[in-house]
Amino acid sequence: MTHEFKTLLQVAHVWRVQGITSVVATVVALEGSSYRRPGVRMLIAETGEVFGAVSGGCVEKEIVLQAASVFKTETPKVITYDGRFRLGCEGVLYILIEPMVVTDGLLQVAQTCFEKRIHFQTRSFFKSEFSESKAFGTVLEMAGKRYTLNPKFELSSALNLLEIFTQSFQPIFQLYIFGAEHDAVQLCELASNIGWEVHIIAAPDEEKSIDYFKGAKSLTTPLIQDIDTSGIGEHSAAVLMSHSLNKDVQYLMALHKTKPAYLGVLGSSKRRERLFSEVMNHVPDFSFQFLESIHGPAGLHLGAETPAEIALSIIAEILSVTRNVAVQPLREKLGAIHD
Repeated sequence: MTHEFKTLLQVAHVWRVQGITSVVATVVALEGSSYRRPGVRMLIAETGEVFGAVSGGCVEKEIVLQAASVFKTETPKVITYDGRFRLGCEGVLYILIEPMVVTDGLLQVAQTCFEKRIHFQTRSFFKSEFSESKAFGTVLEMAGKRYTLNPKFELSSALNLLEIFTQSFQPIFQLYIFGAEHDAVQLCELASNIGWEVHIIAAPDEEKSIDYFKGAKSLTTPLIQDIDTSGIGEHSAAVLMSHSLNKDVQYLMALHKTKPAYLGVLGSSKRRERLFSEVMNHVPDFSFQFLESIHGPAGLHLGAETPAEIALSIIAEILSVTRNVAVQPLREKLGAIHD
């Protein structure tokens, strides 16, 4: 949810600069099941404009109606939404609605956390009942300091409340794509659409600009010995898709000391074995454990044929690996959709 929170802060800041007052609605508790988990947020402007959503669309109208009193009194409130009676859903949502002011200082600190990939958290103080209180509110704990979404919220007044919803934010997930062909464009766009930061690493002889890769955060064309892999770690995935065996061999050698959450190689099983063989010929003591961790051919078996479909299968496999979830149809899953 980190990318959603980042965009929400940016939108709230833009609205403040434009002189538009806003409130934020946060799902702070859930009984049963729902479309989204606690921690999801939506932003409402006094003009009626809305950014984000907390469900599939069934709850948002009620939140906008309930937010009217918060705009008027500046007093936060908790509302409940029982989907069992209204829509036949299985859950009861508890939603905190509070004024939100993103100052220049708060945005700057937040941007630093995002860019430097620093963990942070929020704590929301509330009661699981329909009620209003100036003691309700959310605190951001970033870079060793505390900030409030509502400038009038005082943490000391909230300490006597019984319930606190704590949400931890990991660095935004990154995808490193090694290659610059059309299928890399498809993978880049899909990954950026789900909120990942995408970095394209292409060969120096590629005649491509970053504009070719919709949604990419960066495009670099370094020599092999100059590839910067320092940013590739547990919150990152890497996919080799250069369509050149020689280039993929060199990329794999450059990556051998990294520990991404996922490393995939495009191509057939036969090509994968040839790739591994070439790597071992160049570096006889290359880590066998590292080679075993590689997903190749990259992607899930979805019957994908087009570049866009192949990109979807790769994204799906990355999600299943990073979320540690065994792939299965939801109709075969026992219990709640979200564990």
